[in-house]
Amino acid sequence: MGAPSTENGGKNALLRALPSIEQLLRRPSLEEKLAAIPRPRAVAALRLAVARVRERLLRGEARPFEDSDVDEALRLLSTPNLRPVLNATGVVLHTNLGRAPLAPEAVARVAEVARGYSNLEYDLDEGERGSRYAPVVELLTELTGAEDALVVNNCAGAALLVLATLAAGHEAIVSRGELVEIGGGFRVPDVMKQSGARLVEVGTTNRTRRSDYESALTPDTGVLMKVHRSNFAVVGFTEEVEVKDLAALGRARGVPVFVDLGSGALVPLTGEGLTDEPTVPATVAAGADVVAFSGDKLLGGPQAGIIVGRAELIARIKKHPLTRALRIDKMTVAALEATLELYRDGRPEAIPTYRMLTWPAEELRVRAERLLGLLVMKGIKARVAPISGQVGGGAMPLARLPSYACILTVGEPAAFLECLRGAGVPVIGRISDGEVVMDVRCLAEEDLGPVADAVGTASQEGTHVEQRRSRPEP
Repeated sequence: MGAPSTENGGKNALLRALPSIEQLLRRPSLEEKLAAIPRPRAVAALRLAVARVRERLLRGEARPFEDSDVDEALRLLSTPNLRPVLNATGVVLHTNLGRAPLAPEAVARVAEVARGYSNLEYDLDEGERGSRYAPVVELLTELTGAEDALVVNNCAGAALLVLATLAAGHEAIVSRGELVEIGGGFRVPDVMKQSGARLVEVGTTNRTRRSDYESALTPDTGVLMKVHRSNFAVVGFTEEVEVKDLAALGRARGVPVFVDLGSGALVPLTGEGLTDEPTVPATVAAGADVVAFSGDKLLGGPQAGIIVGRAELIARIKKHPLTRALRIDKMTVAALEATLELYRDGRPEAIPTYRMLTWPAEELRVRAERLLGLLVMKGIKARVAPISGQVGGGAMPLARLPSYACILTVGEPAAFLECLRGAGVPVIGRISDGEVVMDVRCLAEEDLGPVADAVGTASQEGTHVEQRRSRPEP
């Protein structure tokens, strides 16, 4: 019974000995270091350092406050919460990692307009107020074949806005098999409810026919809606109504057809392991009156919800009050315009998403071998193996992208990945069959060195941990 008391007494003594902020500000060993930064940051760092040491002591780690604790607090405060990471998961459109990386042209355009003023809502020709969508409307109509276009913050916002304009207080007819749940637990029926539309379900989970839509039509029908099942697939005994058939029904009955395409491919994507994906131009050509799709998925641009379609309907949508609530900023406009220009110029391969999705497996094998060479130089035991990657972002759920990775066998894979996440530029890998997988599909050539450095550091830290754990208890 005496040991816990002694232990608690030591911990309490260390807690009482924690210095005050004023004491630390006057500590000679910290004076020069703290004088080099603004006082508010210095005070914030000292508070953070003291709080972290207090938490450490309460956990039972009996180590007193040291100047190195201030160094660590300063490092944490100087590290942005949102920062670049290296994606070694093999998932191209990784939602948790920001989805589509922007093309260099888009990055440069964003920097150009962000550093000063721009003609975001100013018509330079007329010298009066203009539309913030003007820079991208012509590009979107040219690339999709639609009559007009509008851009909002994301595709869920686009669907909400379209339904609120076309079907608020009226019926929106949709197949039961298309009532999908998107990321974060948000569901299409919930979005429809918020829009004020009354959901009318037709067909079954696996089979819906044109006659199902036709029999559900009433004078109170506001829209026929079709949702692309981009994040899952229904296979086997299935049937669905094609856009052209639904559009023909809509025209015959005077009801607009809205297609939520989601993933947003502007051009056909062909590559090893990829599956067929409906493109926006093909959907417009099939007769859809309004089409909504994402900017940061297969299109490879910034997060945005793009709406294209008939001019009369787009004009109504633009006038809805929600349009202002969902509008995009100048940086999104800049990035989207630059990305669309690459499509217009016939250069989709300049867009990172397009390039990563269409990498030949053999090129990925060569890249994995180069990474392996860097790892071997650091004394890391690894091997190159073929694996399968994913498109991600709720797109092409059946696609399995043939790729290559460096496979590491480590003592504690989860702890190893934690060390990688703590690197100067965090490296995000994954675990498969108890081994650490470093897929090279989403790693550029210049990323291989930093990845190898992070793996080397994580391996050394892991060794130290194992050594500490293997020591006998005193």
